[in-house]
Amino acid sequence: MTKPQAIQYVETPSLKIAYEHHGPTTGEPIILLHGFPYSPRGYDEIAPALAAQGYRIIVPYLRGYGPTRFNSADTLRSGQQAALAQDLLDLMDALGIPQAALCGYDWGGRAACIVAALWPERVRCLVTGDGYNLQNIPGSVQPLDPETEHRLWYQYYFHTPRGVEGLTQNRRAFCEWLWRLWSPTWARNAERYPLSAPAFDNADFVEVVIHSYRHRFMYAPGDPALEWMEEALAQQPSISVPTISLCGADDGVGPATEVDEDVEHFTGRYERRVLAGVGHNIPEEAPEATLKALLDLLKGCR
Repeated sequence: MTKPQAIQYVETPSLKIAYEHHGPTTGEPIILLHGFPYSPRGYDEIAPALAAQGYRIIVPYLRGYGPTRFNSADTLRSGQQAALAQDLLDLMDALGIPQAALCGYDWGGRAACIVAALWPERVRCLVTGDGYNLQNIPGSVQPLDPETEHRLWYQYYFHTPRGVEGLTQNRRAFCEWLWRLWSPTWARNAERYPLSAPAFDNADFVEVVIHSYRHRFMYAPGDPALEWMEEALAQQPSISVPTISLCGADDGVGPATEVDEDVEHFTGRYERRVLAGVGHNIPEEAPEATLKALLDLLKGCR
């Protein structure tokens, strides 16, 4: 079990972001980003190993998670993709980090991919869970095949008042069920879930989550200040930074396909690695593979 890290905070225009820091402050920065419904605990085996090699490791709690808080009660509790990316940029600016290696999956992977696509000069290299994570919101109106639609049941549930109330009343049980569905072959779900669950007790968690899943289907308006970024993302910009995509072969929400459908979105060095026996919670289920991907890129980019 990794020794608990002291929480540190940094002020950005919208948030007081809580994060865990490992390693020397003078080391090359690496930012590790969790997704929904996860937490920094997903990097418990990765962050110390990177820090031991001299890297500066930042593991933030996303908006709506853990001790991260909004600065104003009037701020839209947006979970849209542009908000996550803006938070990442603001975090880097507040910490004085001009460029960093990024690693993320699910929501965190989306933030990392967006920054890599629109601000490549800020990203040394990228490890992304499940490839190209930018949402194609204009295309969300097109139905998918029945099997894929079935796996997205929770998103459609969140579109309803019943779903809002269900997540409000049963957030820990609901998220635990998603862990089991999305990582069906992982033996450590029951052991590891209680370590992340407290992060979902944030007062803004439900509102941010609901907005995220409604906005991506155009059922909720976004933050007007971020509309310019959403318009840029609608063009599905390519990613040019050196990238390794890690895909879980047993991912219950988006299992890896035989053909890499994302390769056309990457114009620089790119490699896809399919991880046998791994589900959606990639860094926590496969810390050695995640660590290797990061080090392969970092050492290859010198």
